Order: sequence, then structure tokens, then C-alpha cells
Amino acid sequence: MSSSPRNGQPRTLFGELLRQRRQTAQEFSEQAETFAREHGLDATLSPRHVQRLASGVTSEGRPVRSVHQSTRRLLEEMLGVPIARLLEPVRKSEKNWRHPTEEDLGLRARIAAGRNLDTETVSLLRRKLDITRVIDRRLGASALLGELRGQIAQIERVLCDVLNQQVRSELAEVLVDASALAGWQSLDQGLVEDSWEHYNTARMAAREAGSYALEAYACAGQAVVLLDIGETRAAVELTEYARTIAKGRVPKLLYSWLTAGYGEACAADGEKQTCIRVFDEALHSISDTVDNSDTPYLVFDSTHLARWRGNALARLGAREAIDVLTDVLRRLDPTFARAETALRVDLVQVLAVNDEKEEAAAHAERARLLAAQIGSVRQGKRLAVMQQSLGY
Repeated sequence: MSSSPRNGQPRTLFGELLRQRRQTAQEFSEQAETFAREHGLDATLSPRHVQRLASGVTSEGRPVRSVHQSTRRLLEEMLGVPIARLLEPVRKSEKNWRHPTEEDLGLRARIAAGRNLDTETVSLLRRKLDITRVIDRRLGASALLGELRGQIAQIERVLCDVLNQQVRSELAEVLVDASALAGWQSLDQGLVEDSWEHYNTARMAAREAGSYALEAYACAGQAVVLLDIGETRAAVELTEYARTIAKGRVPKLLYSWLTAGYGEACAADGEKQTCIRVFDEALHSISDTVDNSDTPYLVFDSTHLARWRGNALARLGAREAIDVLTDVLRRLDPTFARAETALRVDLVQVLAVNDEKEEAAAHAERARLLAAQIGSVRQGKRLAVMQQSLGY
């Protein structure tokens, strides 16, 4: 059974592709059914239907204008060409097209996969990431990091082939969130280079998404890596840059968070007066009622701001950090296991410096247990260094 009309010349691009493949309508029909079965598609394509699509004319002699949704998806996934293009009349110059190579077909398949990714799929990826974030703060990173890396690799692969700009931007936003979370998890596992690269990915994805808010968020996260390796001046500069690009462009909650990050960097760099002034600024800019609908990736309120302030004061050796951190410990949500671990390590630091070693030891014992439970290499190392240098 031939795929060409009576004059022997195909009238659509689909028909021309069949001619190049040297396939009859029967052969293509059988191949299509096999493809649909192997790819889980609920679609069939009879030889007669193949002939109609190849000629561009129905059995009544009318032009073929559209096809069933299932048929459309089957043909687009098989051939990597939009259905509207397949049904266009073939131009004479197109009849001399070369037969698609394996590389051509591979790229067409990737583009077809990117075309099938829609906003609903992006929402599913975002919800999955939200669940990962909740589990992370309760149980730690050790059981999640590998899975999250796989998710990031999958998003990066698909993002390269998405042509719809709205979907591409939304997917890039998810990549920022996933990469920043992986950056934080890697840092907690003591993998500073991995953490650095994840934050670099987040920053590049934020630019793809065209989001100052997400770029600033990724920069502030990356600054913590700089603090952990002793690059305090660079951390001050990076957090200052984050605030600069964010000012007047991002929600108040995020700007307060960025300001607190800048204050933390200033404390690490020994800039006590700037640190105190900046934390006062962050406190004045945060609302009593927290609304993170515009920043779902951010968990931040007055309690967490006080925890950061206590951390900064502890870095400076200020005794007032004891009261600040102790008060936060009473108010902190007990499901924030990593936050409690870091808070207790901060208390160990400031208590030991102020020669309250018995109380420091009690907090150290609890912090060591929590660090082991959540697999926090970072906090475990902080405790070991304090034990050696402060002798608590």
C-alpha cells in the first residue's frame, strides 16, 4: 500500500518524510503502533489514516486540517516535528531534503520532550522540592543529597531543550531553589567545593529566570561557603552585592533575610558596629506577620532573625549573645533540628569564651547528639575545633 497520492508525489511534509524513509503506509502504521506501545501512548494510526496525512486530503476530498490529540502526540514524538509543520504542503525544494541522521533524530526527540514539559509538570517538580526541604530541616541532608543531585541533573537536561519561554523561566526558578538547597546540604556535609558549584548553578539559573530576587538569594547562600573557608572579606562583598541588586526589587521578607546575611558576614570580618546597625535595620524591615507567598523557598521570621543575630554576637564574643540565643532556643520550632544544632554550637562558643564551661559542655553534648542524628559534618567539625581551642 503506497503512501503517495495518485500522481506519485506526496503533498505534505509527512508524506515526504515517508518517501525519504521508503516506507509504505502499512509499514509506518505498524511502526507507529510499536512506538506507542513502547512509550505508553494511547494512540493508533491505521494505514488509511497514514495515507490521508501523507496526501493532505480526506477520503471526501477535503484538506486535512487537524488530527486527534493522541495522534498528534504520537507523530510529534516519533518524528520530532510539530504536527502543523507535518501537515503543511511540501515545497519542491524540500523534496530533496537529506534523510535525517541519528543525530538529527536524537535532537528532535530532545526538543519533543522539552515541548511536552508544561507548567503543570513544573508545579509537580516544585511540590516535590518543597517536601524535600521539610524533610531536610527535620532529618538532615545525609539521606537526601544524592536524590536531590539527581533531580538537579534531570532539570538541567530538560531546561536546555525547552523552547517555551514561560515554561523555561519557571523551570529555571525551580533549578535555583533545588541548587541552593543542594548547596546548603553539601555545606552541611562538609563538601565545600560541591556546595560552591551548586550555588554557581543557582546563580546562573536565576539569570536564566530573569529574577533579581533569586540571584540575590543564591549569592547570600554562597557567601556562607566563603565564611566557612575563612574568606570573610569576600563574604561581606558578596552579601553587599546581593543587597544592592535586591533593593527595591524584592519582597521585604527576602530583603530582611539578605540584610541579616550581610550582618553575619560583617560580624565574621570583625565589623562590630556595622553588624549591629545592619541587624537593627533587618529587624525594622521585617513584618510582625510573615508572608512568604512570594518567597516559598525562604523560612524566615523574627525568631530566625534573632538566631542569626545571636550567631553574629557569638562570633564577636559578646556576652549578650547568651541571652539572645537562650531566648531563641525556647521559641524555636523543635522540628528545625539543624537550626537547633547550630544554635547550641553558637551557645557553646560564647559560653566557653565567657568562662561558663559547665553550661557550655551541656550544650555541646546535646549539639553533638543532634549533629550525629542529622549527619551534620559541618557542626561536628565546629564542635571539635571549639573543644580543641577553647577547652570547654
